[in-house]
Amino acid sequence: AAHPRVCFVLRSALRYTMKLFVVLLGLVAYTSACSVLDRLKVKRQWSQAFGDGNAREEFGLTLWMDIFQTAPAARGLFGRVNGNNEFSDEFQAHAQRVLSGLDMCISLLDDEGTLNAELAHLKSQHDGRDIPAENYGVFKASLGRTLAKSLGSFFAKDAWDSCFDVISGGIIG
Repeated sequence: AAHPRVCFVLRSALRYTMKLFVVLLGLVAYTSACSVLDRLKVKRQWSQAFGDGNAREEFGLTLWMDIFQTAPAARGLFGRVNGNNEFSDEFQAHAQRVLSGLDMCISLLDDEGTLNAELAHLKSQHDGRDIPAENYGVFKASLGRTLAKSLGSFFAKDAWDSCFDVISGGIIG
């Protein structure tokens, strides 16, 4: 049988190792969840891809056409803004409102308190609309494809995935 002192030392070492492992795992999870560097990449790439003026309308049209091609049933969520015609003035205005909200959230990625307040506001706007959770995934995938078309090989997919999850998670709740 093992000496009691040896067993105590081994148990203590194992407990210490497990605690260290849990702390390191937490740090990995934290750093992979929209890190400071990810936030800077997303902000810079967004300003390049979203642009200004007519470029924003073009970006929005490309995004929503991809969304509706991927999930045709999603059009039904936009009946009050003429979702059957993404070229209509009503839908174009709605598309720009959505992208303006995303633009604001992206610009606030480095101001957590204000970002959380904005996400709470957006959550309150979306709560009564019965948007299926999977539609946020459709939006994320379409946004990724639209950004990749715009940014090419410079598109930082991992940064966008983790930071978009922060934004959509705040809206979904």
